[in-house]
Amino acid sequence: MAHYRASESKREQFRRYLEKAGVLDSLTSVLVALYEETEKPNNALDFLKQHLGVAGQESADTEALQQELRDMRQRCELLAEENKDLKNRLQRYEPTQEDGAAE
Repeated sequence: MAHYRASESKREQFRRYLEKAGVLDSLTSVLVALYEETEKPNNALDFLKQHLGVAGQESADTEALQQELRDMRQRCELLAEENKDLKNRLQRYEPTQEDGAAE
């Protein structure tokens, strides 16, 4: 019987912890929103994630990746321009085989 009370005490402490942190309220409100949806989503877990704010964390990651992509594209443009300039400079010093064959 003492083991039962100890586990009940731990459960009660954990429940109070979740309640104090606002987890129970958040879960309840999201589950109620899901329940009240007239057309249930195909993926309930995605619905929960989106409404709990997990999607917000993913969007922050997405924004960082989008910024990295913009930086890489800009760098690629600069490198392509540098490559073009270097090819033009090389043309002046080493004529192509077509130019050499014509001479």
